[in-house]
Amino acid sequence: MINNVQFIDYLVIGIYFAFVIGIGYQLKKQMVTSEDFFLAGHRIPTWVTGLAFLSANLGAIEVMGMAAGAAQHGVMTAHFYWVGAIPAMVFLAVFMMPFYYGSKVRSVPEYLKKRFNEPTRAFNALSFAVMTILMSGINLYAMAKVFQALLGWDINLSIFIAAVVVLAYVFLGGLTSSIYNEVIQFFLIIVGLLPLTILGLLHVGGPQALADQLTDTSMTHLWMHTTSAHNPMGVDWMGIVAGLGFVLSFGYWCTDFLVIQRALAAKDVRSAQRTPLVAAFPKIFFPIITVVPGLLALVILPGLGESIPYDMAIPAMMGLMYPNGMLGLGLTALLASFMSGMAGNVTAFNTVWTYDIYQSYIAPKKSDSHYLWVGRFATAGGILVSIAAAYLVMHFPTIMDYMQLIFSFFNAPLFATFALGMFWVRTTPTGAFIGLVVGTLAAVGHYFMCEAVRIEPDLLPSYLSFIAPLVEVCKKPLSYPTVMAGNFWRAVFGWTTCFLITIIVSLFTKPKRKRDLIGLVWGLSPKPANKRVQEPWYLNPIHLSIIALIITLALNIWLW
Repeated sequence: MINNVQFIDYLVIGIYFAFVIGIGYQLKKQMVTSEDFFLAGHRIPTWVTGLAFLSANLGAIEVMGMAAGAAQHGVMTAHFYWVGAIPAMVFLAVFMMPFYYGSKVRSVPEYLKKRFNEPTRAFNALSFAVMTILMSGINLYAMAKVFQALLGWDINLSIFIAAVVVLAYVFLGGLTSSIYNEVIQFFLIIVGLLPLTILGLLHVGGPQALADQLTDTSMTHLWMHTTSAHNPMGVDWMGIVAGLGFVLSFGYWCTDFLVIQRALAAKDVRSAQRTPLVAAFPKIFFPIITVVPGLLALVILPGLGESIPYDMAIPAMMGLMYPNGMLGLGLTALLASFMSGMAGNVTAFNTVWTYDIYQSYIAPKKSDSHYLWVGRFATAGGILVSIAAAYLVMHFPTIMDYMQLIFSFFNAPLFATFALGMFWVRTTPTGAFIGLVVGTLAAVGHYFMCEAVRIEPDLLPSYLSFIAPLVEVCKKPLSYPTVMAGNFWRAVFGWTTCFLITIIVSLFTKPKRKRDLIGLVWGLSPKPANKRVQEPWYLNPIHLSIIALIITLALNIWLW
């Protein structure tokens, strides 16, 4: 990649930096209470929360990670959208948002406290805080790599600059600043990345010419080659449906406070339900600006996967195809992507830290202004730790592999806890806590076992020779064709362990009284009597959900 950035490109980037910080400064005077800072005062319009809901997910994984996945796994990477996102977003809107919003919780861990107990809440709050820091580090690292490759900046300087800008506008304007910046970042990402797809397709001669130039025909199909694991992704249809489509997908979209926090900022429960659905429709078509450029990079960049890392597919394509000025806009789009992902994780971290850890266990019954300032300092602390976490990503093959590994550790077991807690009255606090802890440890243990079996038994040090027979026994069931296949099955393992342990322990322990679970469990939630919501048919969450699912199904059939 040649560094051909000119003054106009730097000017575009500089204007963007100044604009996002300016938004935070303008909103600072509205941050009067802790609810203003952490939950945007429950006054944000639906279309804004919907786009922010989507944009908070448009971090490094969505742009560079998905393009890298497409270069490795082909069109099958679109499963992360059409199997691994849309069904779960619909489920969140129709079934779970009424629980979250109606129970008036300020965070996901707070729901766990109401449904179960303090230990369950504390474990989830701590594990979620760790997860958000690790995820924030991904975006810092990705941005630094882009700026190092295209601008020639030192990677450490790049990490520092991105961290300072995000700190400035989140510290000043809280969640409101993050949400409005995320909406701007959404449009920047579209404008900055869509021309790359168009120019790339023109360069190779169109979609059909692109398909013809991909030597491996399995790279152009979604489901045709999934009867076995002999495909670019290394996983069969069951692993895709169970691991990605159910556990990882529902675990992320339905329990990750990062995205749910945006829906909770809506003005009422119907608006909160529509928030994931507003995000779902653009999400359906995002493979156009993420998956397609990854496939184009395979054809246009001869050194991809060798001299050029897969994660750098989109930046390398920009450096090759964008003229001056346009390159600055493209870099700004990537910068917006990284910063939206990082800011989303930081705002989720400062809320959970302040409400679910600091207020609950360290300093309860303090003034509201005290918690507001704790939230601001938590923002700074979270970003500092994120800088350290950025360096962990360097040890993984791609951003996508690292991201899904984290989700398999934390979100997969948590979804089992939520599914049982929301739909089975008999789930007990003790069962939920033990199941969540054991499920998380099982997923982590699965990863280290997979790493262990990659070692040849005869290469083990003498003091570990006694485990050689165990390594041999585990080699076949714990060896996966790709890192991503291991992530999918690891998520299933963690979810199943948590699910079964929670049920078993619940059968032998005492559940909470039903009157304490009203509004927290599906069968005990009050239903509005003879009250119809007056709204156009196209704003009804059920109708929007059906339309989104039909479009998604049609795309799966088209690229079968």
